[in-house]
Amino acid sequence: RFLYSHQWEVVHKGSFQMGSMHLPFTIIKEKHNQLHFDLYCVDTYGLLDREKVYGYEDDAERFMAFQIAVMEWLRHWQHHPDVVHVHDNHAALIPFMLRHCYAYVHLSHIKTILTIHNAQYQGWMGWEKSSYIPSWDPWKRGLLEWNHTINPLAAGIKCADKVNTVSPGYMQELVIASNGLETLFQQERHKCVGILNGIDYDVWNPAADPLIQNHYAIENLTEGKRLNKQVLCEAFGLDPQLPLFIFIGRLVAEKAADLLPEAITQALQRSHFGFSCLVLGNGDPAIEDALQQIHKKCFGYYHSQIQYNETLSHEMYAGADFLLMPSRVEPCGLNQLYAIRYGTIPVVRRTGGLNDTVVDFEDPSGYGICFQQASVEDIVQSIQRGIALYKNASKVDELRKHMMNINNSWEKSANDYIHLYQSASFN
Repeated sequence: RFLYSHQWEVVHKGSFQMGSMHLPFTIIKEKHNQLHFDLYCVDTYGLLDREKVYGYEDDAERFMAFQIAVMEWLRHWQHHPDVVHVHDNHAALIPFMLRHCYAYVHLSHIKTILTIHNAQYQGWMGWEKSSYIPSWDPWKRGLLEWNHTINPLAAGIKCADKVNTVSPGYMQELVIASNGLETLFQQERHKCVGILNGIDYDVWNPAADPLIQNHYAIENLTEGKRLNKQVLCEAFGLDPQLPLFIFIGRLVAEKAADLLPEAITQALQRSHFGFSCLVLGNGDPAIEDALQQIHKKCFGYYHSQIQYNETLSHEMYAGADFLLMPSRVEPCGLNQLYAIRYGTIPVVRRTGGLNDTVVDFEDPSGYGICFQQASVEDIVQSIQRGIALYKNASKVDELRKHMMNINNSWEKSANDYIHLYQSASFN
């Protein structure tokens, strides 16, 4: 939507050879500085302009072409950046190219930073595709290789000046569980750091959110939450007097969404239907179907919306009492940060960024509900803790006010990245 709703100018056109393919590319720049910084986009016709970002059989070619286009642009650009910051396996070969491809040797002084959002996906490709990479020093083959294949993420970790993940907790986890890269993270941990993501406090602001009906701040928190909950429950036939638990996200095993059907059903039965639950998301068809089946057993206490719906998600954060996040893997997590911003108590598994951002309400300065295992039993017990907590209205109000005073904006994270850039520059 952003691409088609703004004006752009062409700032560079070029082409390159990638294996047997000759590929033209265009660099376009947003004309009016709408984001208050220069925004450039890469267009390689037929490769990047698709409905999905990734998930195609030719992803290796698509993202290799993107990276080469960036390098070719940098090679001809009159400006040389101080730092090139790349993200995940899709751009992780750029640090290698800057150092070891002959065409870019004059750029080798540029420092590089690799941010890892999810180390499970590493971009593996066979050695037959090594010819895609612009002519490079064959003595550096070991920098590309991991477990007998080209591994772009591993190459990025080896070649970047600094590596960071999107939370300190996730950085610690990768040393012991990173889908085969554990020893590499151990070897390179001296240049690795975790920096928490932030959220946009203008977009996620219950005092001014255009997507919710009743605005509120700390001063009118109790009434604001009550009114938004009333609207939400009326829309889905739920009882606003009961504590409302929600789940928002991808319905995949990584988020432990496969546990939700059994956990929600058991929790409703054990509590004698003492709470309501609303699920929003899509993903694995089997999980979608299992979540929809609960309607028959728990009518009036449960509802699911199998879709992506930005407006509804805002309404749910504003109207719910508790947010469920039982994730098996959560490098940072943003949903718990949105919930905190809206005074909705996060119920999370202690993993990755969830462990960094949510403190159990029974601990000093705590405000959430935390559990250890991604299991049906732990989810059920946590829901039961939430139901018991909900009965103490003054305590709930206290936790909500505490949460809404927490600053999870990008301000601190941005300063941490500035320090990371500086440390790379002096490396």
